[in-house]
Amino acid sequence: MQTAALELQNVVRTFGPVVAVDHVSLSVAQGEFVTLLGPSGSGKTSTLRLIGGFEELNSGAIRIGGQRIDHLPPYQRDTATIFQSGALFPHKTVAENVAYGLRMRKVPKDEITRRVAEALDVVRLKGFEQRYPAQLSGGQKQRVALARSLAVRPAILLFDEPLSALDLSLRLQLRAEIKRLHDELKFSAVYVTHDQGEAMAMSSRVAVMNAGRIEQIGPPETVFHAPSSEFVYTFIGESCCLPLRVTPNSIEDRSGEAIALTLSERPAEGECRIYVRPSRLRLTGDVASLPNRLTARIHFIEFLGDVYRYHMKAGTLELAADTSDPVGRAVGDMIGIGWRNEDMRLFR
Repeated sequence: MQTAALELQNVVRTFGPVVAVDHVSLSVAQGEFVTLLGPSGSGKTSTLRLIGGFEELNSGAIRIGGQRIDHLPPYQRDTATIFQSGALFPHKTVAENVAYGLRMRKVPKDEITRRVAEALDVVRLKGFEQRYPAQLSGGQKQRVALARSLAVRPAILLFDEPLSALDLSLRLQLRAEIKRLHDELKFSAVYVTHDQGEAMAMSSRVAVMNAGRIEQIGPPETVFHAPSSEFVYTFIGESCCLPLRVTPNSIEDRSGEAIALTLSERPAEGECRIYVRPSRLRLTGDVASLPNRLTARIHFIEFLGDVYRYHMKAGTLELAADTSDPVGRAVGDMIGIGWRNEDMRLFR
């Protein structure tokens, strides 16, 4: 059995009374790209910093290649970190920045020259060797930071929200670039982000974190389509929430107003929440034949480029549905909404 590239066992990190990382266990296989995804304060950055040695753990163990490393300072761990800022030396050229980690490791000069050339070629910056950071765009700086990390060939590559400061088009380009490089080079990585698109697009597995714990970990498709909890469902992707109160005689919204809602299976009495993603709601065509239906009034309409988003209200319930084309209804009109059983989740 192959030794894991990285292993965390019951890792805990506290800041006074605040538990930032709460008994986190995680194993990253050789060549695997694992993303820690979660909102601010969920513990994802603290977990990454524990791996890199920038924070001290209170208890637990961290191993790289089977060897315990949590007692070692950052420079003695076989890791390399790519930060949000890139953290380049402004007074050094691109080639000197990429070579820095190799020089610190006392790699022979000829080997440094070869590895710098290879790394810059991989990130498509050949010919930029003598430029300084001030002469580079934001995306080019991040590619230099990536080349610097790749050149030292660490056992684990750590990404600390490296794309969050870039504009959307550049983020998408670099996201694809990192995915391409991982597919080609098969490096082992832990990536931290709050951007669901990044996590879904790049990862072998996604670990969704909340309140210092991993709520669910699995392939992106599994986390998206089969969330293990209400938090995971609502954090991953967009969703409409229908808070309901089921009585013996009716289904009501939380204000007590009866809702003309048809469900294929009537929920048990009491309060519940039904979730459906906007992309799964249907407004036209076979709505009448769908097992779950609701009539609502169009509140307003947004054009989002690829889709039209219809915002609707039924009592106090608010829904949003995406369609590729206009449905021929205006603000204020009543409209039927339908969805399949497999497209909704019920939580209590």
